[in-house]
Amino acid sequence: MIRFLCLFFFSTLFLTNNINAKENIMILKLKDGDVKIEMFKDVAPNHVKRITELANSGKYDNVVFHRVIDGFMAQTGDVQFGNSSSNNFDLSKAGIGGSNLPDLKQEFNNIPHERGTLSMARSSDPNSANSQFFICFENASYLDRQYTVFGRVIEGMEFVDKIKKGDGPNGSVTNPDKIISFKSK
Repeated sequence: MIRFLCLFFFSTLFLTNNINAKENIMILKLKDGDVKIEMFKDVAPNHVKRITELANSGKYDNVVFHRVIDGFMAQTGDVQFGNSSSNNFDLSKAGIGGSNLPDLKQEFNNIPHERGTLSMARSSDPNSANSQFFICFENASYLDRQYTVFGRVIEGMEFVDKIKKGDGPNGSVTNPDKIISFKSK
């Protein structure tokens, strides 16, 4: 009986942890392949909730990477002006829009901005993050505790590296790559 109870306990614990692990994983589909992302809902719960809500409702599908700076980061997430399949698409405005949801209060944390880190974009107001985010190509420790880190790439960073780099001012991209889809696993 004790053996059965122990087996039941550990099986339940394993299944619970496995379910929780899957809840923290999202798949970002890019032109070159799928990127598996671990979400940090323990340190940035409101940001993870927002990204997950927008992603699972299809708001990020076809949104362009409007600002990509080689050796730094790729920025996307402007669901207002950056969705290439929307009537509101305007590449010249991509990067100034957000979603129809309110801005988020910052959740700065101690997770460093390293290669593969996902962090929220914002204006000079720390509480202005909305829908835009960026993925770091390299370490950017000067951003630590000034932007909300909410996730990290755990597989497929080689596909992020292939995102078309900016050729204009401040990393603006002509004919940019886009998110094909972004969903919870």
